[in-house]
Amino acid sequence: MPDRAVTEITGDSRLFLTDEQLRKGIEAMFFAYRGFTADPDRILDKYGYGRAHHRAIHFIQRSPGTTVNNLLDILGVTKQSLNRVLRTLIEDGLVESLIGTKDKRERNLFLTDRGAALESELSNAQRQRMRAAFRHAGPEAVVGFKQVLEAMMDPEQRRHFSHLKDHG
Repeated sequence: MPDRAVTEITGDSRLFLTDEQLRKGIEAMFFAYRGFTADPDRILDKYGYGRAHHRAIHFIQRSPGTTVNNLLDILGVTKQSLNRVLRTLIEDGLVESLIGTKDKRERNLFLTDRGAALESELSNAQRQRMRAAFRHAGPEAVVGFKQVLEAMMDPEQRRHFSHLKDHG
C-alpha cells in the first residue's frame, strides 16, 4: 500500500503528473535538502565554514590528489570562489596542496588528518539521515529515488557522478 505522502505527490501510477503534483515534488525536494544539509550546517558553523567548504572537502576526500581544475569542473564554481575556499582550508590545516608530479603547474589536493576527521563527521551525519530515510522508504523506493536523481542531472553532472560511482 503506497504511503499517503507519496500518493499526494505522484497521484496514480500514470507517468503524467499534474502541475500541482510536480509543485509538491519540488517542495518536497526543498524541504528534504534543508533536512539533508541541516546537520552538516551545524557542524560547519562551529568552524566558520559554509557549504562550499563542505563540497570541496567531500570531493577531495572522494578523489585524493584531485587537481584544482578537476575540482572546478566538478563543483561548477568560479576559480575565484574555489580559491577563497581552498585558501581557508589550507590555512586551517585541513587541505594540503602539493605540486603535481606529472605537471608542475598543477596542484594536487589532499585532506590532512584534521580534514579527514571533519569530512568523516560531516559525511556520517548525512549518511545517518539517508540510511534512516532509505530504510523507511524501502528498496524499491531507493532504486526509484536514484533513477529520478540521475534523470534530473545535466549530462555533464551525470558524467561526473558516473565517474565517482566507478571509483569509490
